[in-house]
Amino acid sequence: ALKDAVRLTLRNGAGPFRSMGRISVSPRPYQLVPLIVALRLNPVRMLVADDVGVGKTIEVAMIAREFLDRGLIKRIGVICPPHLCEQWSKELSEKFNIQTAIVQPSRIARLEREIPRSDISLYNYYRHLVVSIDYIKSDKNKKFFLDNAPDFIIVDEAHTAARPRGNTDANTQKRYAFLRELADDSGRHLLLVSATPHSGVEESFRSLLGLLNRSFDTPPESDLNYRALLPHVVQRK
Repeated sequence: ALKDAVRLTLRNGAGPFRSMGRISVSPRPYQLVPLIVALRLNPVRMLVADDVGVGKTIEVAMIAREFLDRGLIKRIGVICPPHLCEQWSKELSEKFNIQTAIVQPSRIARLEREIPRSDISLYNYYRHLVVSIDYIKSDKNKKFFLDNAPDFIIVDEAHTAARPRGNTDANTQKRYAFLRELADDSGRHLLLVSATPHSGVEESFRSLLGLLNRSFDTPPESDLNYRALLPHVVQRK
């Protein structure tokens, strides 16, 4: 069994995707499309907006695993709503062999106890992170993360961090401001994941697109450059 495992790993590793021998899922052909698109971008700036049930988690995790195995990135960070942190950590561990530290208020003390020196940031000590966006968006916490942020970021339920119309929702505005600062690092890979990227408010939708490229964050009444946008958006019904 060990010999077969090594042989199959080498066989898959010699193919177009180096990660296929290190994941425990069998992706469907259509789930490889975002990976193919991502490999054409540098840096990767994508909105994966497939419908519920299509497999967005598998699609973006495959991109992360492939980029790790190619040596194109060093660290992965998943930013998501608090109730999805456990699920993301489990999926990455069991299916993609990526071990993560979950950053939530209830876990901070334990994470800090495992750090050998007090002068080391937990955001730098742990290689891969799953972070609650509601914890990390605050002025108190976000600077430490931004100073040590992974070079590959996945944002799940990205529509919850879109800029609200008229900037009236302070909670959503803080989420957006945090992601805007992350996106301002032009070398950082950024994957936005949402089954409902457009809430009907065009201004908010364009704010999400603007995280991929500032030129997409245009007034709602102006035309989008769809030819320029096409390489950055994947959406299947």
